[in-house]
Amino acid sequence: MALRVILCLNLCACVAPAAAFDTAAAQAYGIAARTAPPPYLRMPRDVHGRIPRLLSETGAFADVRNLVPAAGLVPYLLNVPFWSDGAGKQRWAAVPRGRIGFAPTGDWVFPQGSVFVKTFELPIDAGNPALRRRLETRLLVRDRLGGVYGVVYKWRSDNSDADLLDSSVTEEIPLRTNGGETRNQTWYYPGRQDCLECHNKRTSGVLGISTRQLNRDLTYPSGATGNQLLVWSALGLLDRRLAARDVAGFAHLAAPDDVTRSLEDRARSYLDANCSQCHRPGSTVANFDARFDTPPNRQGVVDGRVLIDERIDHARVIAPNDIWRSIAFMRVNTVDDIRMPPLARQTIDARGVGLLKEWINSLPGRPVVEPPRITPAGGTYQVPVEVSLRESEPGADIRYTLDGSIPTASDSRYEGPMRISVSTVLRARAFKDGYTRSIVAQAIFIVGQ
Repeated sequence: MALRVILCLNLCACVAPAAAFDTAAAQAYGIAARTAPPPYLRMPRDVHGRIPRLLSETGAFADVRNLVPAAGLVPYLLNVPFWSDGAGKQRWAAVPRGRIGFAPTGDWVFPQGSVFVKTFELPIDAGNPALRRRLETRLLVRDRLGGVYGVVYKWRSDNSDADLLDSSVTEEIPLRTNGGETRNQTWYYPGRQDCLECHNKRTSGVLGISTRQLNRDLTYPSGATGNQLLVWSALGLLDRRLAARDVAGFAHLAAPDDVTRSLEDRARSYLDANCSQCHRPGSTVANFDARFDTPPNRQGVVDGRVLIDERIDHARVIAPNDIWRSIAFMRVNTVDDIRMPPLARQTIDARGVGLLKEWINSLPGRPVVEPPRITPAGGTYQVPVEVSLRESEPGADIRYTLDGSIPTASDSRYEGPMRISVSTVLRARAFKDGYTRSIVAQAIFIVGQ
């Protein structure tokens, strides 16, 4: 789907050389010329310099309150944004005189002094999605040494300006539900060191801006529709002149709701956007490569072995037709300590989880029995408790143990509610002919203590 963006590319004295600018191609999109912003804007050349205390002092915006970017900042949209607890984002890139090292696959290389600006706004009223609270603006700077550093500015309640954060901060944001009730959502403002967990030399420092993310059609204020990569090329931002035939051959990530693309493409795109920052060769300790550019048969994702199995038998990164043995699915479907990504996420992306589940269930494999449900949940009880086991698969046979051992098909069969009067580790597993047995369900009951 074509989306509308506003290109704030104002004319000034520092226009890129004519040889780097395709005037005819640019004018087709209603753009007069490229404006080259000053290197680093008003940010220091490395993290040891004086960092402005206010967002208004960084040079990123001509009008901070109204988020009007400074001359030369180029807005852009991604095919598949990183999940950030439901927040919407506005993005700009400030690329000084010079050109980006373009690559059809993999990472691009940006000139020193490039600055990337991203503002987060969270919908705060389910009945009025347009009502948003501005939370933070992050700046990522390509420094003089070829690395990057990041800073975070927290917005004031009146949106008059945003203040530099020296360390991470957590805040409870009140949200209004469809029913008119108020609930709080935890928002995590990252510290400078948090930025380097993903933005580092293992990932070339800059994330998001890549061929597979920017390869998409947009509608511009002039009414013209064009490919975002072609516009960047026409503006002389890239070290390679692109033509429509080039762009047609480049990969592009598939949005979760783009039903014109396969389930596999959409699921792999989601993993790329949310996992490939770390899950790639030479980065985190893991066996799989989440980058969409890597062919599926070389990613080690489907039926890929895991290093940490979370005590699940035959665990895989993605287990075909088995969400319970798919560790990647488990970790995006929780907010516990094992959640992935481990930073910048306090909630579950229901749409993304639903997409992964649909994809996993579409993969060829034996049917799998769902693990039994234990009611009530484990915990501390002052008096004996009656515990029930339930299984949704008709004809499944539930076996259980009360000593913490792994249930087998020869252990006690569940016949009805059981009374637990002493501290017990209850484990249960379901079996059915022709099906893969369930994973083990467990509950620990502490009674009378």
